[in-house]
Amino acid sequence: MSSKLVKLNKIILLVFAVMVVVLGYFTQQFRIDASADTLLVKDNKLFIQTQVMNKRFSPQEFILVAYQPTKGELFSQQTFDDIQALSKKFSAMPRVQSVTSMLNVPLLSFMQGLNTDVDADSWTWEKQHYSSAQMQKVFTDHPIYSDLLVNKQQTATAIQIVFKPDPQLKKFEDEKTDIQQTLLNGELSEQQQQRIEQLNQLIDPIKQQLDKQRRKEIDQIYAIAKEVKDHAHVYLGGGHVLAYQLIKIIQSDLMLFGSAIAAVICILLFILFRQLRWVVLPLLCCGVSVIMTVGLFGMLDLRTTVISSNFIALQLILTLAIVIHLIVQFRQSAQANPEHSQYQLVTDTIKAKAKPCFYAALTTSVGFASLIFSNIQPVISFGWMMIVAMLVSTLVALLLFPAVLSLLSKKPQSHVSRRVEATMEALANTVLANKGKVFVAGLLVLMVSVLGILRLNVENSFIHYFSEDTKVRTELEFIDQKFGGTTALDVVFKVPDTQKLQDLVLSAQTVQTLQKLQQVLRQYPVVGKEMSVVNFTELASKINNNKPLTEYELTAVYHMLDKNLTERLLGAYFDKEHHELRINTRIKDATDGFNRAEFIQQLQSDLQQQGVAKQDIQLTNLFVLYQDILQRLFDSQISTLGLVYVALTLVLFAIFRSVKVAMIAVLPNILSTLVILGVMGLAGISLDLMTITIAAIAMGIAVDDTIHFVHHYLSDNQQQDHQKALHKAYQSVGFAMLFTSLIIALGFGMLGFSDFIPSVMFGLLTGLAMVVALVTDLTLLPALLGRFAKNKTA
Repeated sequence: MSSKLVKLNKIILLVFAVMVVVLGYFTQQFRIDASADTLLVKDNKLFIQTQVMNKRFSPQEFILVAYQPTKGELFSQQTFDDIQALSKKFSAMPRVQSVTSMLNVPLLSFMQGLNTDVDADSWTWEKQHYSSAQMQKVFTDHPIYSDLLVNKQQTATAIQIVFKPDPQLKKFEDEKTDIQQTLLNGELSEQQQQRIEQLNQLIDPIKQQLDKQRRKEIDQIYAIAKEVKDHAHVYLGGGHVLAYQLIKIIQSDLMLFGSAIAAVICILLFILFRQLRWVVLPLLCCGVSVIMTVGLFGMLDLRTTVISSNFIALQLILTLAIVIHLIVQFRQSAQANPEHSQYQLVTDTIKAKAKPCFYAALTTSVGFASLIFSNIQPVISFGWMMIVAMLVSTLVALLLFPAVLSLLSKKPQSHVSRRVEATMEALANTVLANKGKVFVAGLLVLMVSVLGILRLNVENSFIHYFSEDTKVRTELEFIDQKFGGTTALDVVFKVPDTQKLQDLVLSAQTVQTLQKLQQVLRQYPVVGKEMSVVNFTELASKINNNKPLTEYELTAVYHMLDKNLTERLLGAYFDKEHHELRINTRIKDATDGFNRAEFIQQLQSDLQQQGVAKQDIQLTNLFVLYQDILQRLFDSQISTLGLVYVALTLVLFAIFRSVKVAMIAVLPNILSTLVILGVMGLAGISLDLMTITIAAIAMGIAVDDTIHFVHHYLSDNQQQDHQKALHKAYQSVGFAMLFTSLIIALGFGMLGFSDFIPSVMFGLLTGLAMVVALVTDLTLLPALLGRFAKNKTA
């Protein structure tokens, strides 16, 4: 078989050339998706509930532009001039619906008593030109605008840019939400599922176009904001700004670290093998693998997310891991058989390594496949993407590499460094002479790792996902600390039938209940700005000479005010049709020592203690969705690891046809993954959407070396003493393992320079995992084989 493949070298090259051209065309369709949907499992009920509430209360798409003067007071003519100039330019953007600032909002606190004929727009700074002192006074502890348009410290103000909704997109999404609402109490019919698929196909191109438009708009807003840089610091906030920044980081990581890892690979390959062909050939294979994989992702519409943004780095490593084993085997064959032709040497190499390389690729795919069962959507997508990538890498390494190599002229191969040979021999002698001590050391490492694992947690702040010196971190922290939090949490109160009175919009009992619920929220330091109908009743009371409105006065004001003004003021907080009231809050994500799970539990308990039935209270929005993801992490880590342990053991049994050998092969790899999780626990590194994948990925990749070592040992053990077979495995496969692990560890280590902290942790911990796996494969694995697999039939 290997001989036939080598004979077909030119045909293989032609096929790959065509595939590279075809799939290279599809690379332009490759997309990055940083939307919230990518972080959710399909048909997530909390997400559906959030979408239902969003449809009812129609919160608008907006970007917050925070302005902090660097000189002078906030309420100064310079600030007013800058806010006016910025607002004018923002308003001129085609998709902008409105621009709200402290200069154009109705400052009804200046009114002397309530007046239902009020022209709200006449009570603005733009119309009245209030003095700085008046502005400072009216915004001090304002029930609505404090921490919304002016922070409590009165050191910064904000401009809210509201964008026009796309009517077609809204229509499709509303219909999709209506259908998905069925999932809250049952299952979708086949017809409903088909309609959702149709709607997704209609929604996707609109969203893609809208995302492009949003990126242009954000660039434009940043450019406009630079015009006031001499007077103030400007910070942008909002979900779409965060998505914009995430995409920039993903794009940067894809290009920068893909290139950096390629450069490190080149240097290390030249140092290790000291021949240009052993640099060019692996790079050719890596390049072809990446182009084909990106093209396939584009063709299959598999989009990279925050989690899968490192797939190019992984692709390079996966391809290289196989190629290095082939190079080492070829060089050893050339040294052992100097009389063989290039064609014979390539044939011998493929004959010796095709099976173990295929088995190694299979076990790596099993590691990635385990992620599909994680119950976390981005992790599931990442698992599928890496299975595709692994398939491509295997085909390129086992077909393209020998095809090209067979066409090259034969060159003498240098020997491995004598120092490396001596080190490997000394290690073999030490391990095989001290098997008992190796077992004891392994047991101690296991015990310490378990202690670390017991300290693992999932507490994550999204703000802390970014390096301190990044723009996105600076902006998020400023909005979080100065403008009442960043992560939205909604408390939706359904008015019970006992509180519904036909002649009242809201009964006094309903308003009092809402006040109690809002007071519960206010007692938590992590809760920032909170908004509801209560804030408007507080403002009305302030205008009404600090006298609360009766339920009849409130109803009268509601009906007598201009309908547009009523909708503008209350539409996002009161749904009259469904008798629901919304309290919108923002959580201060960067609060030290914040335990989100405890907060949610305590909040639900405190809310129910206010005499509200459990079914009448619903928590929705981004904070709840994010917390749901975090809660899934622990379960997913257990399920994915347990699955990968079982699956790899079964695959190893299928490969070696021996339960004993399969168990021996899997034990060092289990220890490696437990060590990494233990290190995370001891170092206080939380599980997140990226670190959850490390153990399964590391085991999938690390088991490759295990297979090569065991396969080589079992082959030689058939002809000679087991001690000699182990020594030969050290001197043969041991070098390839050392080189592969070194390159992988240093390659992943390059991610340590990323601005995205989960990528940093992913890179460093995966690199550490490879080093730990190398140590266990060169110590514990040989000791286990030497003790329990001596027989030639093992």
